[in-house]
Amino acid sequence: MKSLEEALNHKVGLGTAPLGNMFREVPEEEAQTTIQTAWDQGVRYFDTAPFYGAGLAEMRVGEVLSKYDRDDYVISTKVGRYVLDEKEDKEGLFEYARDNKVITDYSEDATKRSIEQSLERLKTDRLDMVFVHDVSPDFHGEEWTAKFEEARKGAFRVLTQLREEGVIRSWGLGVNTTEPIELAMMLEETQPDVCLSATQYTLLQHEHALQRMMPTAEKKGIDIVVGSPYNSGVLLGGDHYNYEKAGPEILDRVNRLNEIGKKYDVPLKAAALQFSTAHPAVKAVIPGSTHPGRIKEDIEMIQRDIPGDFWNELVDKGFVSANAPLPTSR
Repeated sequence: MKSLEEALNHKVGLGTAPLGNMFREVPEEEAQTTIQTAWDQGVRYFDTAPFYGAGLAEMRVGEVLSKYDRDDYVISTKVGRYVLDEKEDKEGLFEYARDNKVITDYSEDATKRSIEQSLERLKTDRLDMVFVHDVSPDFHGEEWTAKFEEARKGAFRVLTQLREEGVIRSWGLGVNTTEPIELAMMLEETQPDVCLSATQYTLLQHEHALQRMMPTAEKKGIDIVVGSPYNSGVLLGGDHYNYEKAGPEILDRVNRLNEIGKKYDVPLKAAALQFSTAHPAVKAVIPGSTHPGRIKEDIEMIQRDIPGDFWNELVDKGFVSANAPLPTSR
């Protein structure tokens, strides 16, 4: 069983939320080619979840990866939801998902059920990392602390036991806000050792995480995987920011970042990937895509030379915190 660090050739993994038909219906051939291209480019870390298309992303990942030696790659998936045969109407992020009903449940029994289903869809006999998914204010509002308590008594304990038994290597939270990770890192009974933080430690948004989440993670030796490094695509010219339509203030900020990037011949994709992975607590970044060509581009961009003057200007103009670790010394 490879560790995450052993599996990473260039700190880039593949996030598969888009392959669960997020925002649009992705043809099967396009999805399979995207995963295969990632593999062909040397990607050996794949993150997925039952929530992504009601199991669709896991099925697509399993279809491709099952051809390869299981010891040669790392998979992370998530618990907190399981999938039923019962059908339901879809809306929101995964409007184009499979029509199977998805149940949110962080209890012990639901966690075990979720893992069993994921193993079947992924066509594997083991999971490397498991994240407790979306136990967070953005999904549960004021009820999120009650959901967190349900997870603490259920999913956290199950995953801790599985880690102790060697069934999984690591577990943690996979969320779009920092507060649940901060809270989980302070627990004594169940201690995560890796967390997936989406949208929160990016070129566009990082101040809060830098002040609170990242120092604790570094101090406690808890690895951070950065998800959605482009903040749902807005950094690359898309119209979504953190899974919602981007407002004029965000779009203006991206335009100004682009102007500075053009001045130094630095694509924002390169800056985003290298910024997120410059922090010592960050072990991997997992951009998601449904376009095979962008996988190769991600790997090229994380290796692209970026002049120190580019970072200096971002700091001087307030786009990047003066306290943020940078890919090049100032």
